[in-house]
Amino acid sequence: MRHILSVIFENKFNAIPRISGLFSGRGYNMNSMSFGEGEDPETTRATITSEGDDQIIEQIAKQLNKLVDVIKVVELTYEPFVERELALVKVQSSASTRAEIMQVADIFRAKIIDLSHKTITIEVTGKEDKVNAIIEMLQQFGIREIARTGIVALKREFQK
Repeated sequence: MRHILSVIFENKFNAIPRISGLFSGRGYNMNSMSFGEGEDPETTRATITSEGDDQIIEQIAKQLNKLVDVIKVVELTYEPFVERELALVKVQSSASTRAEIMQVADIFRAKIIDLSHKTITIEVTGKEDKVNAIIEMLQQFGIREIARTGIVALKREFQK
């Protein structure tokens, strides 16, 4: 099962390698890690996705909390949360396929951000399954390059 961890840590030298090293050093699988400055410029927020059962994820969270620079670890998997991923997809294009590629982008509410005689670059944001779906739809045209951010997520505050 996919789990999502939100980790807030002090923005110090070597903090990110220590966090990622915890995963590799103990043989845990990390699917993605996205990070950036948090609400306080002194902290960084990382969103980590990992596969494993509840016991493994609980062990990962405990190990993360033991790291000196880590302030807070929250598992979002069982909480209401919002998530997004960004992908840039460069697709092979010709005069005969350009309109169809643009139609696919429009259906997924993606943006055309670059255009040449031979390629179209598309920006898509949304949940991971949306990003995967547009990539699958664009495969038929010939994907030249893909760059993905990985998931970023925050706990949803409003609840009914």
